[in-house]
Formats: sequence, structure tokens, C-alpha cells
Amino acid sequence: MTARPAIASARAGRRALILPGGGMRVAYQAGAIQRLHEEGLRFSYGDGTSGGIMNLGALLSGVTPEDLALRWRRLRPTAFVSPLSLRGYLKFPRLAAFGDFDGITGTIFPHLGIDPDKIRASRGVTAQFNICNFRRKAVEAIPHTRITLNHMLAGMSLPMFTPAVVEGGETWTDAVWIQDSNLLKTAEAGANELWVVWCIGNTPAWQTGMLNQYVHMIEMSAVAALNAELAAIAQLNNRIAAGEAPLGHKTPIKVHLIRPDLPIPLDPDYVAGKVSGNALVDQGYMDASRYLAARAAGGIALDESATMTARPKRGVSFRERMAGRISFDTTDPVTGGVDRNAVPVVLNATINLRDVAGFVRDPQHRGEMAAHLYSPRLGFIRPGTDSNFSLFTPSDQPDLTYMTYELGVLLDGKPHWFSGRKYIRRGWFWRLWRETTTLHVTLHEGHDRTGPVVAAGILRLGLIDFIGLMTTLTARDCPGLGARLGTTGQFIEYFAGSLVRTYLRKGRAR
Repeated sequence: MTARPAIASARAGRRALILPGGGMRVAYQAGAIQRLHEEGLRFSYGDGTSGGIMNLGALLSGVTPEDLALRWRRLRPTAFVSPLSLRGYLKFPRLAAFGDFDGITGTIFPHLGIDPDKIRASRGVTAQFNICNFRRKAVEAIPHTRITLNHMLAGMSLPMFTPAVVEGGETWTDAVWIQDSNLLKTAEAGANELWVVWCIGNTPAWQTGMLNQYVHMIEMSAVAALNAELAAIAQLNNRIAAGEAPLGHKTPIKVHLIRPDLPIPLDPDYVAGKVSGNALVDQGYMDASRYLAARAAGGIALDESATMTARPKRGVSFRERMAGRISFDTTDPVTGGVDRNAVPVVLNATINLRDVAGFVRDPQHRGEMAAHLYSPRLGFIRPGTDSNFSLFTPSDQPDLTYMTYELGVLLDGKPHWFSGRKYIRRGWFWRLWRETTTLHVTLHEGHDRTGPVVAAGILRLGLIDFIGLMTTLTARDCPGLGARLGTTGQFIEYFAGSLVRTYLRKGRAR
């Protein structure tokens, strides 16, 4: 069966997909779009700004949401970095920019399946790409039927990093400094249900550092413009409630907004490998799943709370990969792990401990996990709709603690709960490696481990994977080298101390 495009069908009615910018981190949007598509949402209107231009362009080029997410997972982010030639840098300080578009046109666009000819040929949809006309100092919404490659590049040309673009006798650049989405334009076109996938942070505290402050300038521009649009839509809804029909609308305009709870790590972390495309796609998928599960029928409140995030605390993140086999013929993990008919499965997880001090104080020692299951034999990559992660969580037995890796997944469109546990028992030191690297898995129907078990098996963390885990251990939201070392050291001290108490001192778990 051929998958229906996310944007292309008039049968979707008056629903719009709004894709603002966020730099390279708009991989997050791909995960959210995939989840919305699986939910059955289709869109007749599309809007793309800055980095969101890439995802809108790919969808209008015929790339399916599932394929788009896969392409972002496999994308090499260093391809975004395209320095000038030595001769170009000799023009300093009169540089047009520090980089050019060669990486985007030569690698990124082809990899994501972006084809301006196919975009212009799309029918049954009303879509626009927002770029800034520098002469007019105004955002212009270019219809997808007139979009060119130069328009798209201009829409992603942040000053200093890439040059402005001349097209049609005008100079164009990124619109993010004026606004990062165009909700009112889609409402004017007829859309009355707007789905926004927002990637830019809205941090409450000013941070030091030149890069942080550059990003804060983008935050101020983009968030302020969005808040103004939300206020304008609220006014339209008030007029509709009073019996008017502004812009032709007779029913309220709903806005749904999917965003991360805390700002996504910045582009340099993505390029440096401190955050992966897998992690961004998985986080977008999970955030969309959680929004869908709890969404209000009328959408979000149309005020400045829409994108507000909590103040980040000092934390750490790391990536963990465990591989093994599960069997659909048993409910016992040990039996399933040795079943000759068992299916190979890989768990790829990104662990985020947003507040290391709070994590250590928490009796359950819980963190956050964005992850996906990969099974080549079953032919799927299934991101998590929800998760539960903890380290050295006490049990009802004084000598036993758990490491918990649990993930909600949709299999054949039905909810399942992947429940993995490592059993850490007080005992001799030589048991440490086996117990801390062996994940006992049961797969349940439903939304938690109380549902019927449909499969079971064993996944393991190999030595190479363990080394890889250690190389990805990264401090988050820590100002300065001292804070990064201190935060990472606090986590290592907790982890190592728990192992010492369990296997060397053999004391009671706490």
C-alpha cells in the first residue's frame, strides 16, 4: 500500500502544518510529523520558515513522513558546515559570510529529497515559504508554486553564517529575525486548525557566551512575533464568538503546538556529535505523542505560555545501545533470549538527566529517555511514544535494585509497552559486568507492564557499545569548564558509588 503524503490532500479540510525554524535541529520536527501522520492527521496547508523550509520542501517533494524521519536519522550533520575557500577568507573583514551553501545544495537537499521542481508541481495544497525581503524589511510568503532554489537558500541564510541571496532583483535572507512562522497567512488562506512544531527555545534566564546570546536574539525575535500572532488569533476568535466572520471564519481558529519541555541543544552540539539525529527525531516523536494524548479539543491557550520553558539545570546526557533477541513464543526473558526463532532487536536510547543533583536526591533516581526499537527482520524503526528510565531504583527486596528502560511503542498501530530491567543484586564483584549489561525484556500489550506479555528476551550492552556510551557522556546547561566537570563528576560519583556499595562493600541498597 502506498503511503499517503502528509501534505497534498484536499480531503484534509482546513488543517495547516506550520514548520518554523530551529537550525539543523529541525530533525526534531521530522519525528513529530511522523507521529502526526500515524495519528491520521493530513494537511491541506503548509508553512515553512528558516530551518523548517527543509522539512516542508521535502514533504512537498513527495517524501513521506516516515522516510523523512529516516533520512534525518542517517544525515551527516557536518555536511551543513561549508567553509569558504582560502581566497574567500582573505577578504576579511569584508566577508559576505563565514560559510556558503555548497554543503546544503550538494549534500543536505539531495539527502532529504528536496526538489524545487517537484515542490512547484504539487497540487491540492496551499503552501508558502517565508523569506525576508531586505529592501522592504518585511517577510514575504512565497507560494510553493513559485518557489526557487535560491528562495529556499535565502530563507535559511542566517547573517554572518551564510550570505544573503539575490533573486529577481531583490536581496533575500532568513525571516527568523522578523517572524519564524506565518500563522495569520494560513488563516487568511482558509486554515482554521493550525499545527505548529516549534523548535526554538524560550528560556527564562539570560545566559552568557557569544553563541548563547546570538541564539537569545533569535529567541526574542521569533517568540515575540509568535506571541503577537497568537494574540491576533485570540482577537479573531473573540470576533467570531460575537457573531462576526473575520477572514471568512465562522468557527474559532484552533492552534496546536508541539515543543520540547526544555530547549534543544544548539547546532554546534549536533555537529560535534554531542546530540544525534536519532535523539532529535525520537524526542520529536515522543513530544508529539504526549501532546496528542493530552491535547485539549480547543487547542492551546493563545498567550505567551505557549512556548515558555523551565529554567535549565545542570545535567548530563549519554547514549546507550543494547542488542539482543526477543521471542514471541514465550513470556520468559531467559528462554526468549536463547530461542532459535527469536527476532533480533536493538534498543537505541538517549538518556537525559536534566538535573543531576535532583536525580541523586530522588529516591527512585529517575531520568528521561528518548529512544527507538530497531528490528531489521521485522522491518521497522519504532520510536517511543512514552518512556520510563531509572538507575538503581530500590525494590521490595533489600539486596536488589533495578535499572529500568521502558518504552511505549506502536506495533501495527496498537500500543505496546517494552519493559526492560537490569537486576542489580548485592553480591560478588565478578557479577558486576553481567548484571549491569544484561537487560531482561518483556513486551506487553497496552500502555504499561500490567498488560499481557506477548514476547520476551534478552538485550545486552557489548564492550564496544559500553565504550561508545562513555564517549557520549556530556554535561548539559553548565556554564564553563569547571561546571561541566563538576556535574559530570557528580553523576560518575553516584554511579560508581552505587556499584561499590553493591559489589564491594555488599551493603544494603539505598
